[in-house]
Amino acid sequence: MLRSTDYFNHPMIVITGAAGFIASYLVGHLNELGYENLILVDDFSRADKISNYSTKKFLKKIERTEFAAWLENTNETIDIVFHLGARTDTTEMSVEIFDELNLFFSQKIWTVCSKKNIPLIYASSAATYGLGEFGYDDKHEIISKLVPLNPYGESKNDFDKWVIEQTEKPPFWAGLKFFNVYGPNENHKGRMASVILHGFKQIKLNGEIKLFKSHNPNYTDGGQLRDFVYVKDVANVCSYLMTEKPASGIYNLGSGKARTFLDLASLTFKSLGLEANISFIDTPIDIRDKYQYFTEANMSKLLETGYNKDFYSLEEGIHDYITNHLNS
Repeated sequence: MLRSTDYFNHPMIVITGAAGFIASYLVGHLNELGYENLILVDDFSRADKISNYSTKKFLKKIERTEFAAWLENTNETIDIVFHLGARTDTTEMSVEIFDELNLFFSQKIWTVCSKKNIPLIYASSAATYGLGEFGYDDKHEIISKLVPLNPYGESKNDFDKWVIEQTEKPPFWAGLKFFNVYGPNENHKGRMASVILHGFKQIKLNGEIKLFKSHNPNYTDGGQLRDFVYVKDVANVCSYLMTEKPASGIYNLGSGKARTFLDLASLTFKSLGLEANISFIDTPIDIRDKYQYFTEANMSKLLETGYNKDFYSLEEGIHDYITNHLNS
């Protein structure tokens, strides 16, 4: 916790989803940059998430259910809100759950930030792109045409569409379409964790990685392509947008380079100094017809704002994740 003398020296930053993967990593990243006046928002009841924030420096925690009212009524000067909390389970089929947690809750936060002139950065998703019929370009014109493959993607796209129609806006806002994020602090995610974490655990358990077979004639087994982005790059972009505040809008956030799952599995073995041992299993029926075979972020919009940090390659990211985090 902060000493009271530090209180006025730093911006006050709110981070929702702060017990979860990306947001808890961002909290640590902001700590490293010297920001400790952080307000963490989440459902803090899950024991398997405590390690994500227990060692971090922050001002206070607020339960998600109390947050909207707190934000509306507080007299604190909030410098920015990172709204990264969401229901992210792509196998959840209840539209009501997604409406409540991803759409209505986000609309409440947007409305209060607009009214109180608080900058807002929120999490959208590459799941909004569906099968990629319109490409992976973060132009606002295509957002109303997108056809996501599941209720999660729909909820994220519904909010993006709503945002673009608003006349009342925060003084600066950015919606970030996260692609396949991997890295430290995702251990609680279960089935929704990255294939890298699953692969690492499989190798430790029985010395092999099982990948999904391709059920699309255009892709070989393991040849499915995704844009994998390291969480350290995501945090770098978030802090850049916070300090630089370029043009408001929706931005892709991937590595900009699609890679195969076979590459990913091979690199996981390589980082452990082991020979690759990869086999293939059927893609589960419940996600088979909702499966993206190719994603690749067009990153030109962000880069044109002046963002110039190199992104981790898949080789660098997996090596760092395994060597410095999973294996240590």
